Amino acid sequence: MTFLAQKSRNKLKKSSSATHGALFYLNVVVRVIQSLFLLVVSLGVMAGAFGLGIGAGYFAYLVEDTQLPTKEKMAAELGNLSQTSLLTYADNSTIATVNSDLQRTMVASDKISDLLKKAIVSTEDENFYQHQGYVPKAVLRALVSEVTGIGSSGGSTLTQQLVKQQMLTDETTFKRKANEIILAHLVDKNFSKDQILTMYLNVSPFGRNNKGENIAGVQEAAKGIFGVDASQLNLAQSAFIAGLPQSPISYSPYNNDGTIKKDVSLGLKRKDFVLFSMYRNKTISQKEYDEAKAYDLKKDFLPQAAANTNEQSFLYYAVMDQAKAVLGEKLANEAKISKKEYAKEEVKDAYETLAEQKLTNGGYTIHSTIDKTIYQAMQDAAITYGYQLDDGNGTVEVGNVLLDNQTGRIIGFVGGRDYATNQFNHAFSAERQAGSAIKPALVYGPAIDLGLIGTETRVSNYPTTWGGSSTDSNEPVVNATPYNMNTFQTVREAISWSNNIPAYQIYQNTLNKEGSSSYVYDHYLSKMNYPDVEQWSYPSAPLGVVDLTVLEQTGGFQALANGGVYQKAYMISSITDSSGKPIYEHKEDPVQVYSKAAASIMNDLMRSVLTSEITSKYRPLLTQLNPTLASADWVGKTGTTNDYKDSWLVVSTPSITLSSWTGHDDGTPSDEGASLRQATYMANLANAIYLSSPETIDVAAKFSLDSSVKKETVNTFTGEKNIRSITINGTTYALPSATTTSYWAKTGASDTQFKFGIGGTDSNYLNYWQKGASVTKKSNNDATGSSSSKEEKKDAESSSSSNEKNN
Repeated sequence: MTFLAQKSRNKLKKSSSATHGALFYLNVVVRVIQSLFLLVVSLGVMAGAFGLGIGAGYFAYLVEDTQLPTKEKMAAELGNLSQTSLLTYADNSTIATVNSDLQRTMVASDKISDLLKKAIVSTEDENFYQHQGYVPKAVLRALVSEVTGIGSSGGSTLTQQLVKQQMLTDETTFKRKANEIILAHLVDKNFSKDQILTMYLNVSPFGRNNKGENIAGVQEAAKGIFGVDASQLNLAQSAFIAGLPQSPISYSPYNNDGTIKKDVSLGLKRKDFVLFSMYRNKTISQKEYDEAKAYDLKKDFLPQAAANTNEQSFLYYAVMDQAKAVLGEKLANEAKISKKEYAKEEVKDAYETLAEQKLTNGGYTIHSTIDKTIYQAMQDAAITYGYQLDDGNGTVEVGNVLLDNQTGRIIGFVGGRDYATNQFNHAFSAERQAGSAIKPALVYGPAIDLGLIGTETRVSNYPTTWGGSSTDSNEPVVNATPYNMNTFQTVREAISWSNNIPAYQIYQNTLNKEGSSSYVYDHYLSKMNYPDVEQWSYPSAPLGVVDLTVLEQTGGFQALANGGVYQKAYMISSITDSSGKPIYEHKEDPVQVYSKAAASIMNDLMRSVLTSEITSKYRPLLTQLNPTLASADWVGKTGTTNDYKDSWLVVSTPSITLSSWTGHDDGTPSDEGASLRQATYMANLANAIYLSSPETIDVAAKFSLDSSVKKETVNTFTGEKNIRSITINGTTYALPSATTTSYWAKTGASDTQFKFGIGGTDSNYLNYWQKGASVTKKSNNDATGSSSSKEEKKDAESSSSSNEKNN
């Protein structure tokens, strides 16, 4: 072997050795990469399995309390055959049929165009015939979206849409979505695809027809848009109707009055999208697609036609609103929605919308508490005597509520003077300042119930200022009238005059004694469903600055007239289905707000309000109309706000409470004659009620003091227990000898002392003693005190103001 050959072989060996080395290392790298890849895949599979396990567990948790319906129940709910619902009076006579502008005509599968069926499937759920009611990847996507908050759940099948529309609410919680998936699968197992599709096409909304009415179901869509039956639709018409369910009102060619929209391009573009979906899914040919897309559909739209009219009234909408409220809450309870969750506006609205759907088309009978004869008498009285309220500044509106004290049943109401000209319900919807009509429930009732005052307790009516905040602490508290100033009034006098200064003093004393600015609301008003607002803690609350509806104002008087027991006012006694089975029944929930003693004392005080005739001439006016009715044991309270913008009068007998608010809707001021006009109207209204149903206002029944009331003999001058004399700064005063009986719910009167009343300064008390008591002994150094007293009196008198405030 030559040297060159040997050298060549050595080179080849080295080259081969290098190649083998490179391949070795490459093989090692590849094996490492393969191992890492397998590890990653394994971890991914494990993580996915773990995630799926968690997801499956979470899903199971969400649906664990779902009660699966029977096939029969599902069929009833999914079909939801439209049946006429009724509203009835308390005697079961008909108020009205439930008005529904949702027009729907159910048709069988063979009465629906195959083109329409293909169009709806191609557009809404192209895998409709393959899946089992839901698409698993859509469920997984929804789970990821729920857990991470990223993305959208989306992807509802036709079956899910049907379930959501007919069996569930529109709330967006994943719990609702989970139930939707479970129920959709159950529907798919129990019904054929054609049955499901037919139900979907019969119940889905399709916008408006040429009368402006809302329509549901393809038959109404075909007839109301194109004037043909659902079986006669051509391809372009089918595609247009199939596109409507995604956004029925937006894609509809009609306005709410039945006129054709100036721009119908949205609906036509949606039609073209449906046609393309059909072509893409090979349900139509290229030629069919082109011809249908070029078809002039606008010429097929029906012209405007006259809508069906169904005149309604305050009563119709009041009963429907109450029915929606009670049924919505019942549906939420059945779905195990917590009270906290239901308090959210969007959740409450969702369930009330579902309730409205059921009430409108479910063949229900909604039994109201309204007495037909009394209600009509109240409407006639508002029409006949409403003019008595007018003040020359336009129409004065009115809202009235008549409650049964023992049950809270709404017997009748007046929503306004003329529904044809003003549809706003002033009995249940109008929120106006409460005025001094709030004082029995807010001020006097709690103070008596807590044993802080008796009926003859003296309260300062000397000038004072607001002490509730730095911004208004120097502003005076002003009575409606300047009379009986610079004295200590009895509680009975203060409420009869409806003075603001004594009410302010009592309210502040109550809050201070109980150590909380929200005490009265928390322990009294909240139990009677008064609104939860901050203004109850304001110093001005006793003047009635909080806005209330007439119904809310009435509730406090009902409780006092019912021995302190509040019964929530209600208008729906029951709701029954088409077979007569109750699906809702009112259940009383009495709440003892005030003690029996306190309630009976308050009625005694409010009797004085009316018999004194200081703030209202209701009693003498009623006597002129009907002496028998006037002999009933009437108690009550008035209320007037600044500039007489609101006038209130609420009266009770042992059996009923009748309330009234009057004023201008726009807050236009009235005049000082508002109270008399209110009393005149109320006397005529009460008389009309009595003449229509004498037994409702039981004239023989009387309020009486409860046996637990403490009857204390007190000195009329101080309102406290009688003693012969008292010494002040070395001067001895002999008290007047007259005594009276003061009624207390608890504790009782104390012995007379220098500061014997509620509120007032030392100077106020000294002034009162010097004016009303006899001096029996005087020290030599009392001149300064007397001089100071005269100066205090002068200042007090000059501070008296007749500026108008709530009374």
